[in-house]
Amino acid sequence: MKIKDAKVFVCSPGRNFVTLKIYTDEGICGIGDCTLNGRELAAASYLTDHVIPCIVGRDPFQTEDIWQYLYRGAYWRKGPVTMSAIAAVDMALWDIKGKSLNTPLYNLLGGKSRTGVTVYGHANGRDIQETSDEVGKYIQQGYLAVRAQSGVPGLPTTYGVSDDKMFYEPAAKGLPPENVWSTEKYLMQVPKLFKVLRVKYGDEIHLLHDSHHRLTPIEAARLGKELEPYHLFWLEDPVAAELQQGFRIIRQHTTTPLAVGEIFDSVWDANILITEQTMGAALHFDISVSNFGIQEYMRHTKETDDVFPHAYHFKGGYLYPGDKPGHGVEFDEKIAAKFPYERAYLPVNRKLDGTMWNW
Repeated sequence: MKIKDAKVFVCSPGRNFVTLKIYTDEGICGIGDCTLNGRELAAASYLTDHVIPCIVGRDPFQTEDIWQYLYRGAYWRKGPVTMSAIAAVDMALWDIKGKSLNTPLYNLLGGKSRTGVTVYGHANGRDIQETSDEVGKYIQQGYLAVRAQSGVPGLPTTYGVSDDKMFYEPAAKGLPPENVWSTEKYLMQVPKLFKVLRVKYGDEIHLLHDSHHRLTPIEAARLGKELEPYHLFWLEDPVAAELQQGFRIIRQHTTTPLAVGEIFDSVWDANILITEQTMGAALHFDISVSNFGIQEYMRHTKETDDVFPHAYHFKGGYLYPGDKPGHGVEFDEKIAAKFPYERAYLPVNRKLDGTMWNW
């Protein structure tokens, strides 16, 4: 079997996606995701102009060698564009491998370690009351874990809060919008939110929160300590991910579990934090490894589901990958063509005095 061709599709069925489809001379195709919010066209160009010409004619079963070729073979390594492109190729090749062997991908990773994967939903509201109501809606749908984000008094907008509650997407069409930020106001609001949630919903539901890189290590330590009575499943991205040593400072002051890694480019980025016990993963990997925690699950619109028909399903707080060969997600080119790319960016963030800050 040889790679015959590969194509990149950029479409927007509710939000932008960059999809790589690899074709083989035996008629088996694999798909991989290369979506990079706000930099979709750069990732698509990297694949089309620099990656695809280098993989045509290769054996798709040589997943490790091709990964090393695309990584070590390029003098300018790493970075989100490069690594998103390599990840898309790797994902598509493993999809081909599973389909060729007529088995779900998790069977190539050691088989199932659990029957289903615990996932969490995104509840958000303009204030504590609305957020509390939204958490209740997720619990009614069967979720066992919910991430809760609330608007902050005195700030017109903040991360994690949107008008669309079920299909939350932080990227906005057009040029980047600007949010206003106040760490002091935020730190006063979050403990109040989780106090209300625990009183209303008890101790059984897993609760999570994302600070989205907004805090200094000492500020994050303070927040983690104040949240300890409400035993969060985790506090996500409390400080900028580049400052990995900052997590040591936080850990010295609080036992609240921490999550980080969303913007890491490679396993080397995660080395310190993995050895000091912080980790994340995705569905087939989740179900195959024993030391798994929880998976984010952002529901997609009907349009997105039509473009990406899939075998996985949600039930009773868990995701189940299904038993289709490969990773179980397909790509409908004809439907995708109805949803052309639309420029969209994640917001930028400024403090009350106008200083640029982490988003």
